[in-house]
Amino acid sequence: MIPGLAIFLLREDQVITRTTLNVLGALTKLALIAAMVLGVYRGQLYETRFPLMPGFDLVLHASALPMLFVVLSAVLWLITTIYAIGYLERSPGRSRFFGFFSVCVSATTGIALSGNLFTFVLFYELLTLATYPLVVHRGTREALRAGKIYLAYTLTGGTVLMVAVVWMHAVVGPFDFMEGGALATHFEDHRQALTILFWVMVASLGVKAALVPLHGWLPVAMVAPAPVSALLHAVAVVKAGAYGIVRLVYDVYGITFVRDLGLGTGLAIWASITIIYASLRALSQDKLKRMLAYSTVSQVAYIILGVGLGGPLASVGGIVHLVHQGVMKITLFFCAGNLAETLGIHRISQTRGVARRMPWTMAAFTVGALGMIGVPPLAGFISKWSLGTGAAASGSPWALAVLAISSALNAAYFLPVVFRAYFQEPLRPWPRESEAERFETHLSLLLPPVITALFVIAMGLAASSTWSPLSWVELLVARIYPGPASGAGGM
Repeated sequence: MIPGLAIFLLREDQVITRTTLNVLGALTKLALIAAMVLGVYRGQLYETRFPLMPGFDLVLHASALPMLFVVLSAVLWLITTIYAIGYLERSPGRSRFFGFFSVCVSATTGIALSGNLFTFVLFYELLTLATYPLVVHRGTREALRAGKIYLAYTLTGGTVLMVAVVWMHAVVGPFDFMEGGALATHFEDHRQALTILFWVMVASLGVKAALVPLHGWLPVAMVAPAPVSALLHAVAVVKAGAYGIVRLVYDVYGITFVRDLGLGTGLAIWASITIIYASLRALSQDKLKRMLAYSTVSQVAYIILGVGLGGPLASVGGIVHLVHQGVMKITLFFCAGNLAETLGIHRISQTRGVARRMPWTMAAFTVGALGMIGVPPLAGFISKWSLGTGAAASGSPWALAVLAISSALNAAYFLPVVFRAYFQEPLRPWPRESEAERFETHLSLLLPPVITALFVIAMGLAASSTWSPLSWVELLVARIYPGPASGAGGM
């Protein structure tokens, strides 16, 4: 946050100072988080509490689940910062952009470490306000329209969430997030009210998570610069909504309570409708970023599906997809940004033969796309395998059909892009050519997607290693479901 506030004060021509603050801030945060991860792994407690008013404390608490989201945020922030420095090299308003960019990532970290619903709502709203200037950064009529739609959706969702939090506070009093669920002792006394509150909160969080039909802002917001799109889809806004639903189920209501109230099945069905609907919409898109936006709507719903199905295996698949989807999707948006910035390519129909002109970019895109489809041994395969085995183990074979149909649809809208790029001849010159570079594009644009594509491969190949996202998620799921992982226990 401090580098971000300092960047606001810089003139546009203070490029070196701004770049230094950006990179130094991201590296410092990454080092601090690495130390915290080690501490949490060893059982050390990190908690900060500020009483703001009677019954409402600002609480930041680090445990296994929050650290997963914090690490994702910190790593992708560093890589996206490097990308954005190159992407916005000649653009006006860079100090404003990077200032809000840093505030946005700080808000995401606050969301991740929130120790109760009150703290979560504060950072959730800060995230909305910090991302609006990024969405409208270009200042065009289309960007301003997208910003209005974005605010209309997210502020409405945030307001409903705030009302629900106050209502819950009135029903059960103050409480902090707790592994196993904080509301277990209130089950019998407030069954009806807590059931209503659950769905109100899921709907309000579902706006940012882009659950159908609350997703309308996301494809429109694709007018934002590519680094913003990457951040919105991989780690910030949509992930904040999905992460909120994950914490609502595991740390507020608790698996046992959600199962007893019969809420999980409804959640899984809502996610499944979103997965299929968004995949079908992605099929009909010609604008590349818009297709990726619908893909995000579908893929983020996998997280909700895993949470809703219940059982250890499905939970592992859903939570680990929080990380895997983020890395795969940021790779795809980096590549889309490279095509737009270097060759003026914005549409899928313009990608014929582009792999010969930009081989590294399209290689990274292909890895991201195959990962999204679920091709082994990439990261997406690990998520889908866990979700599939979890669906079978929890007695929900219909979810297997959803995963199979969705994967087929993923292939139907991603593979044509890859085929055009590698196997078709260009029909006309590229819409525009940027100035000649030593590499296929500016190095700061080229390295980020190549690095994240390597992450996609590594998270699949090394999924069983101690420090992989999968191993970390298995550790935290073992705390949610104590005892041998039977895979049973669907909600």
